[in-house]
Amino acid sequence: MSAITAIKRAQDICDLAPGYIRAIAPYEPGKPIAELARELGLDPNSIIKLASNENPLGVSPLAMQAMQQALADIARYPDGNGFELKHALSRRYAVDASQIVLGNGSNDVLELAARAFLTPGVEAIYSQHAFAVYPLVTQAAGAAGIEVPARDFAHDLEAMLQAITLRTRLAFLANPNNPTGTLMRSADLLAFLLAVPPSVVVVLDEAYNEYLPDDLKADSIGWLTEFPNLIITRTFSKAYGLAGLRVGYAFAHAGVADLMNRVRQPFNVNSVSLAAATAGLDDREFVRRGFELNQSGMRRITQGLAQLGLTYIPSFGNFVSFKVMDAAGVFQRLLKHGVIVRPIASYGMPDYLRVSIGLESENERFLEALRQSLFA
Repeated sequence: MSAITAIKRAQDICDLAPGYIRAIAPYEPGKPIAELARELGLDPNSIIKLASNENPLGVSPLAMQAMQQALADIARYPDGNGFELKHALSRRYAVDASQIVLGNGSNDVLELAARAFLTPGVEAIYSQHAFAVYPLVTQAAGAAGIEVPARDFAHDLEAMLQAITLRTRLAFLANPNNPTGTLMRSADLLAFLLAVPPSVVVVLDEAYNEYLPDDLKADSIGWLTEFPNLIITRTFSKAYGLAGLRVGYAFAHAGVADLMNRVRQPFNVNSVSLAAATAGLDDREFVRRGFELNQSGMRRITQGLAQLGLTYIPSFGNFVSFKVMDAAGVFQRLLKHGVIVRPIASYGMPDYLRVSIGLESENERFLEALRQSLFA
């Protein structure tokens, strides 16, 4: 068989996939350090990555110790039910273990919600400028995604309510939202839940919840008893520093959790990740340090942006998005300085870049590299 014939046959096979699958635009992650080092011939140790909202403190010492201990047993399959982690989460948040779903990162949990409730012919709604995974998992299920225009880069909850139809099955909310960092008030969220038809499942994505001061955190877990149509998703990738291990989880009504677990792949969270997350959950000192570092770093970054005459969206996450002329060009010039940030044109924000909050030295280096890139 010639190479041309093989390619043609492969194309024919791909044509058999559903059109909504072939139309998916793959998720674009932040540029890895190793990739930039190869492209520009830079020393990897000289590069700082402030593109993916990772924890600049690294990994919890308790989690690291647990990982090392778990390595001795990796020849065996992990606990497919995640007993230890579920019960640790149950104790911490006073939620029954039957209400918990574990995932390979919170992205996996979001997809489980979509697979459990979405089919061709129904709809999911989400905000403009919201997390890119919502339209991806919606389209992968063959459902229609309804993007509701944002208000000042934030969720317009009234408009989202008006967008609900008899075909709506899921409503995705991110609080705080990525990439804009905006926050919905607890009272507004509760009013939304009260107004949503009980036939619509509300997925409340709280990936950045640990970066909120206590007085700004919604009592979302307490709402589960009143709203069986509520799913809350969280992650160990951010505040707990386990982005590379991919551990997410959801809280939901036991019946909803059961449906999500039916479509969950067996062993979707590996044994090292389970051990690290279980131990890391108890490392409150590590999370506290990360919160305080983020608060001070956010003040410094936003102060520096203002001094450069740049506008930014006030953020409640561990990142901030700022407006700049020629965002694509500035991004490329920052790369030449060995600084990786995130372009967010794919979020409908072509004039914005997003920068994660780093260590004090990383924040200063970013601001200096940005100054040089703006006035080059």
